[in-house]
Amino acid sequence: MLTDKNQTQNTYEFVCIEELVPEDHLLRKIDKYIDFSFIKEKVRPFYCEDNGRPSIDPVVLFKMMLLGYLYGIRSERQLEQEIKTNNAYRWFLRLALKDPVPDHSTISFNRHKRFKNSEVFQEIFDEIVFQALKHRMVAGRVLFTDSTHIKANANKKKFIKIQATENARKYLETLDQAIKEDRRKNIKSSR
Repeated sequence: MLTDKNQTQNTYEFVCIEELVPEDHLLRKIDKYIDFSFIKEKVRPFYCEDNGRPSIDPVVLFKMMLLGYLYGIRSERQLEQEIKTNNAYRWFLRLALKDPVPDHSTISFNRHKRFKNSEVFQEIFDEIVFQALKHRMVAGRVLFTDSTHIKANANKKKFIKIQATENARKYLETLDQAIKEDRRKNIKSSR
């Protein structure tokens, strides 16, 4: 029998955000193995201890940036919107379904003002990668490029540890470019 579902969206339900995120989700694995508590000590010198209004938790701020990096979200505005609608992102950031998502301008302010002329983004990114390596979450066995699967040709017994700084900086430059583009569009549309 063919029936229509005429149920309204204005129903009340008891929901546990923990149950909305699949057990095998990447963010669950990251949450299990990566300890983000080091971030607060790393950024403490950039915050005033006894003056000003309460800040957004810096762990949330840097986890937001990590989400953008991991999922290829190239705009702070888009990142804010994706977090608003993605339950796994909210769970990872420890935001309840009704909690407000930090505004895109907060990310931008912190990148351009508070952490300006510092290497804090790179240092935090490096520590996260180091922890991931320690827990064998990443390795040099396989490389994905332009959606092409390429087997890496690397000797596991002979390797040189180098610090990869290009990716984090490149992502931050992409975000800056998105801000410029957004400003250009808004100026043209307001005339």
